[in-house]
Amino acid sequence: MSLIDTLKEKALSGQLITKEEAMSLWEMPLEELCQAADEIRAQRSGKGFDICTIINGKCGKCSEDCKYCAQSAHYSTGLTESYPLLDTDALLEGARYNAERGVLRYSIVTSGKRLNSAEVDKLCESIKEIKKQVDIEICVSLGLLGKEDFAKLYEAGVTRVHCNLESSERYFKEVCTTHTYQEKIDSLKAANAAGLSICSGGIMGLGETYEDRIDMVLTARDLGVKYIPVNFLNPIPGTPFGSNKPLTNDEARRCVAVFRFLIPDASIRLAGGRGLLGDKGEGCFTSGANAAISGDMLTTAGITIETDMQLLDKLGYVPALCND
Repeated sequence: MSLIDTLKEKALSGQLITKEEAMSLWEMPLEELCQAADEIRAQRSGKGFDICTIINGKCGKCSEDCKYCAQSAHYSTGLTESYPLLDTDALLEGARYNAERGVLRYSIVTSGKRLNSAEVDKLCESIKEIKKQVDIEICVSLGLLGKEDFAKLYEAGVTRVHCNLESSERYFKEVCTTHTYQEKIDSLKAANAAGLSICSGGIMGLGETYEDRIDMVLTARDLGVKYIPVNFLNPIPGTPFGSNKPLTNDEARRCVAVFRFLIPDASIRLAGGRGLLGDKGEGCFTSGANAAISGDMLTTAGITIETDMQLLDKLGYVPALCND
């Protein structure tokens, strides 16, 4: 039995793949690896495909120096758009638009290190109104909040919190210096303690190693994360990572395949940068990935909901709220 088959059976039996085993998988033949990862996905997660959309709820002038981000106030990227937290009508319109197109999960994302208490209270009122009028799940990505604010959001109707680890703890200092890796972990733990599910992954192509990618997913696994966004760097001119080379289709497929072995029952979600892949991520959806962010991204154009729904049908997936 090959190493891939041995580790596939281990994953299917409920045993955890070790870091050393995951590192070995990174050297295995790609097609065999991806086929095995898709078999794990099919047996552990079925045909459900978790599709969500995001709205840029507060844009620009971010205090943080994340080296990939067009919204950071530290870099000149040509992004001139900036606005405060959107009002209820704007957020409600976005929720209704997406629900009408079959989207089951709607995520409100804001710039900045964290929303302040007044902004959290305002957003809670908006979320309550959305939940009254629209049948859609609400996820938020609001920065490094604490348990008290997360509890308010939970009571308002939020079910999931997103906060990306971005990379490994070792490499994170090369990505951002204005907040720490531990702050991210603390915020994810606080959200979970408040009753919310947690979503956390990272960005591939920041200059990290394969080991950094594996360490990031292992950290997420240790936190109990079942929702892993996989972003592919879209190099933004003016940012420190603006000249990085985007990942190829094959590199992207290998990432999601190994991640599937590490967390066999996860929703592995293609997120930012999917549009840079030649096949728009289709190969990843037969290599272990079973979720995606659709529609526009925060500062770059995404892939339309209609296009994604057609792709899901072609691949035999069914839109679903996975791992809920």
